[in-house]
Amino acid sequence: MDHYKVLGLHRTATKEEIKAAFKKLAFQFHPDKHSQSPKAVRENATIRFKQVSEAYEVLMDDRKRADFNFRRGSAAGAGNNYYSQYSYGYGRGGGSYEYKPRSGGSGGGFASKFELALRILTSRSSLLNLGFAAAILGGIVVIDSSGESLWRVQNSGKSFEEAMKSIEKAKAYREDNLKERP
Repeated sequence: MDHYKVLGLHRTATKEEIKAAFKKLAFQFHPDKHSQSPKAVRENATIRFKQVSEAYEVLMDDRKRADFNFRRGSAAGAGNNYYSQYSYGYGRGGGSYEYKPRSGGSGGGFASKFELALRILTSRSSLLNLGFAAAILGGIVVIDSSGESLWRVQNSGKSFEEAMKSIEKAKAYREDNLKERP
């Protein structure tokens, strides 16, 4: 389903235009307005109202709109379109309206999972997190190697074990001097 066509808008529509189109169509297809209409007209109006509501919800949310535009653009001309794999209709129990996969659709195929993984990895937040993790890892490596370099500069010719022995001797010497003082 093309949300822009449902609202009668162009892809470059502003939020004000989306809101105005929604109000107009929601008033036209609202179920309360058609409560006295024949059953077929009432059901058609209800379906159209829900489509208009969904289109409004998607197009007013920047994230959902970008996702919709991305999916529509990447699948343009393809017969196996993401949106063609879903249908609208009434579910069981109380006539509730639901958005469900069409039978025979391959909504969970490898390509869609790969596309989803690629979109997650290339999202701004993931790239920022990856950059932050790389900066921390780089800092750890620099600090570790600089600490080793400083040790070598400060203690040329000594190994760590020899340095520990000399520290132990210095502690023992201080303790002996403190015991000798009255």
